[in-house]
Amino acid sequence: MKAELKRSNAPIFWLLFGAGGMLAALVGPVLVLITGLAVPLHIGLPADTLSYAHVLGFAKSWLGMLILFVVIALFLWHAGHRIFHSLHDLGVHPGATVKLICYGLPLLATLVTGYVLITIGMS
Repeated sequence: MKAELKRSNAPIFWLLFGAGGMLAALVGPVLVLITGLAVPLHIGLPADTLSYAHVLGFAKSWLGMLILFVVIALFLWHAGHRIFHSLHDLGVHPGATVKLICYGLPLLATLVTGYVLITIGMS
């Protein structure tokens, strides 16, 4: 008898989790170094590197908008997926409500991020 394959949306979430994890591992420490140490302590970067005008100019460029969107969205999806599976590891067997919260919040935040970045770019 031939077994039927069951369709699943798990590969989509694993893709977002994996991409967010890779980005968090490669880009996260650099962001912490720049925003947490280099700029505040004036190590190798001018004091006005993270000024409002510079950050707004970066966010208004198409490349800056894309970078901000990808970093924020993938970090959020990685965190949501990790929280969902961490609950299972802690003995909490999450149902549909917890799944909706763990994946719905990153989806909502991704949409809000896209809207805010598009709004900033239009001003």
